[in-house]
Amino acid sequence: MKKIKLTSFIIFAFITFSCVNELDTEPKVELSLQELLQKDPEAITGIMSKLYGSFALSGPNGAGSSDISDDPGESPFLRGILNLQDFTADAMKNRWGDDGLDQLTTTSQWDSNNKFFRYLYNRVYYTVPQCNNLLAILNNVDIPNKDQTISEVRFLRSLAYYYMIDCFGKGVLLTEDDLGTTTPLPQASRLELFNFVESELLDVENKISLTNSYGKANKSAVRMLLAKLYLNSEVYTGTPRWNDAFIYSEKVINEGGYSLESNFRKNFSSDNNTSSEIIYPLIADALNSQSFGNTTYIVNGSLNSANMSLNDYGALQGWAGHRSSKAWYGLFGDLSSTTDVRGQLFWQTGQTYEMTDYKEWTNGFPSVKFTNLNSDGTGISTDFSSTDFPLFRLADAYLMSAEAQIRKDGSANSQSLGYVNLIRNRANATPITSLPPSGYTSHVLGTSDALSYILDERARELNFEGHRRSDLIRFNAFTGSNYIWPWKGGVVDGTSIPNTYKLFPIPATALDANPNLTQNPGY
Repeated sequence: MKKIKLTSFIIFAFITFSCVNELDTEPKVELSLQELLQKDPEAITGIMSKLYGSFALSGPNGAGSSDISDDPGESPFLRGILNLQDFTADAMKNRWGDDGLDQLTTTSQWDSNNKFFRYLYNRVYYTVPQCNNLLAILNNVDIPNKDQTISEVRFLRSLAYYYMIDCFGKGVLLTEDDLGTTTPLPQASRLELFNFVESELLDVENKISLTNSYGKANKSAVRMLLAKLYLNSEVYTGTPRWNDAFIYSEKVINEGGYSLESNFRKNFSSDNNTSSEIIYPLIADALNSQSFGNTTYIVNGSLNSANMSLNDYGALQGWAGHRSSKAWYGLFGDLSSTTDVRGQLFWQTGQTYEMTDYKEWTNGFPSVKFTNLNSDGTGISTDFSSTDFPLFRLADAYLMSAEAQIRKDGSANSQSLGYVNLIRNRANATPITSLPPSGYTSHVLGTSDALSYILDERARELNFEGHRRSDLIRFNAFTGSNYIWPWKGGVVDGTSIPNTYKLFPIPATALDANPNLTQNPGY
C-alpha cells in the first residue's frame, strides 16, 4: 500500500495527557495496551501507525480531531516545525497574523504566551509519553519483530526530543522508568537532553535494520538524526563535533542505498513515495490521513484562487497565506532566465519582488515547490494533500557532509565539491569549478568563503523543509546584524534581533505545570 492507514480504535489503547499538565507522567489508560497486544500481537501495526502519525496528524478521527486540547488545525507537529523553523527565518513569510503568527513571521515580540510555541512543546510531550508507555509494555509481550519495533519507538522518541533540544534548549527528560511518577520531574539541561538522545541513537543504530518499509525508520534515518545532532553540537553543547557529523553523513551516503532522484520535483509531488532519495518521510494521504498540519498546510497555504489555478497544483482550496521573500528567490539571480529548476518554482504573475507589506498577498512570490499532483503533472485535485513530507533526504546528507568536511579541515576538498555539483547538476544549475567559486559573494553573509556558499546552497535546495532557522543559527546569521532579511525584527528592511532569540520561550502553561522549569533568558 502507498500509505500507512491509521486504525481509529487504537486511540483507546493509548494513554492521554492533559496539555496543561503535560509533565505529569502518571498514565491514564482506557484500555490496556498489554492486554491488547497479548490478545492480538498483530495490533502493533496499528499502534505504530498511530505513533508515526503523531508527527503529521492532529488526531485519530480526521483533520478536525485532536489528541491534545490544542486547536486541531493549527497544532500538528509538522505544522509547528514549519512555523518555527521557516517562518521565523528569512525565506518564508505568512500573512494571516492570527494571534501570535505575526510574532513568528517578523521575528519580534516573542513571549511565553504565544500559542505557536505551546503547540510544538505540547506535541513533544504528547509523543514522548506515548513512546514511553509503549516501550514499558513491549518488554512484557511477544510480538513480531519485537527488537525492530522497540528500536523504531526509541528513534521516534529521540526525534521528538531533538526538537526540544533545538527549539527550547531544555525541558523535562521522561523515559519509561518515570511512568507512575506523580511529582514534577526536574528540569533537564540542553546538554543532558543531547547526551540522552545521542546515547539512544547510538544504541539503536546497532539494532535497527538497514532497510524498512516506506514511511518507517531504518538505520539511515537514525544516522541522519545523529548527523544533524552532531552538526549542531557546537550550538547545543558548546563543543563542535564536525568529524562525527561527517562520519554519520558519510554512512548515510555510502551505506543507505539511496540515490538522488533525477527529477527534483518528484521529491515534493504526490508520487514522492517512489523517490529514490527520501530517507524518512512524514506520510500524507488525501483520504486516509487527512490533516491541516501535513503538506496540506504547505500546498493549500501557498495558493490563492484569485490569481492562481488551484488545479495546476492538485488543490481545491487556496488559503492565500505563504509567500517567499527575496531572501530565497534572490539566491537564484534573474528568475526569468535561470536554468535552475529550483529557481523556477515561484509564482510571479501579479506579485511584487519586494515585500513591503508582508500581510499583502501580492507582496513576494509564493513557492510552488510542493504540489499535490504527480511529478508528471497527472492526478486529481483534492481538499487535502497526498504528498509526503521529506523530513530526511539524501541531498541534505550530501550538504551536511560537505559542510562538516570544510569545518573540520579548514577548506573544501574534491569530494565536497563533487557533492555540491551532484545537487546542482540535478537541478540543471551551472556546476561550480571550485568551492567557493571564483568571484563568489554570499547573498546571505556577504562573504566569499566555502562555508558561506554551502549556506546559500542549503537555502536553494532545502528551504521550506524545516531546516532554515537551525542553519542560520549554526552560521551565526540568525540573531544580531550579521545578516538582515525583510521583516526581521518587525521592520520592512530588517533589523538586528537579540541573541536570546536563538531559543524560543518556554510556554507559560509548562512553567505553571512544573515549578522545576525555568524560563529561557530574555523572556
